[in-house]
Amino acid sequence: MTSSSDRLTIGELAARSGLATSALRYYEELGLIHSERTAGRQRRYPRATLRRVAFIRAAQHVGLTLGEAATALARLPADRAPTATQWNAVARTWTHRIDQRIADLERLKQKLTGCIGCGCLSLRKCALYNPSDTASTHGPGARYLLGDTPPPPENTP
Repeated sequence: MTSSSDRLTIGELAARSGLATSALRYYEELGLIHSERTAGRQRRYPRATLRRVAFIRAAQHVGLTLGEAATALARLPADRAPTATQWNAVARTWTHRIDQRIADLERLKQKLTGCIGCGCLSLRKCALYNPSDTASTHGPGARYLLGDTPPPPENTP
């Protein structure tokens, strides 16, 4: 157990991290951070929790889910800052995930540009990318924006 001077109340952690106390309680519910309880059942967080919260916020900022952040946090020490070796291992997995996200966004950008370029602005009625609403056979949602490949454009005079 850490000394009381090395622990933060939930209000102090919220003020230092810039998060609402409700978000911190949610993170704790998910197992992303951990607190100790006083005799009066008040939460007390080790100071190292500030780094964990910063890590979670950084993960979200680059587009990772809380689940992905949890997976990465499970590989890092809970009670102290990670070593350079530990951080580099996590950073490598983040790099791969960020590269995937960039590729997804590039695909989305190309498809939006193509759709806007045809002028109709409707994936449902689009004669170029979705003739006769064939995309609906692939399932709900904007199928081509979700990654399905549209048929090649029909030749138009």
